[in-house]
Amino acid sequence: MEILINNLQDKLELDQRLESLIREVVKKVLVENCEQDKEVSIALVDNKNIKELNHRYRDKNEATDVLSFPQEDNLLLGDVIISLERAAQQAAEYNHSLHREVGFLVVHGMLHLLGYNHYQPNDKEIMREKEETILAKLGLTRE
Repeated sequence: MEILINNLQDKLELDQRLESLIREVVKKVLVENCEQDKEVSIALVDNKNIKELNHRYRDKNEATDVLSFPQEDNLLLGDVIISLERAAQQAAEYNHSLHREVGFLVVHGMLHLLGYNHYQPNDKEIMREKEETILAKLGLTRE
């Protein structure tokens, strides 16, 4: 399993603790879904960059928190793009830590790479349950 983390933003510091958390979350999602031999790329961006990507690939002209781009490759699972700027805003809004918010966004993005979605009520329920189970195993419960 290879986890590539690219910090492409300068709004928030990517400290060793946050980088380690991202790696731990990716590994946990892959182990829970029997996908240990995959490569995953995590890009950390700001709101401006994720807004541009969201507009280009989803035709939504707004900043979002996380985007996932699955790859149809035997080794490369895909790319997860996270706005650290947006994650910090949401952590404050939801009154929990940045680490919990980033952990949630990584789990959410990784599950999209694995084929989960939340477009139908039943699918949303399944995905939310998986998210909460993985976050609980990592000790990233809502604070």
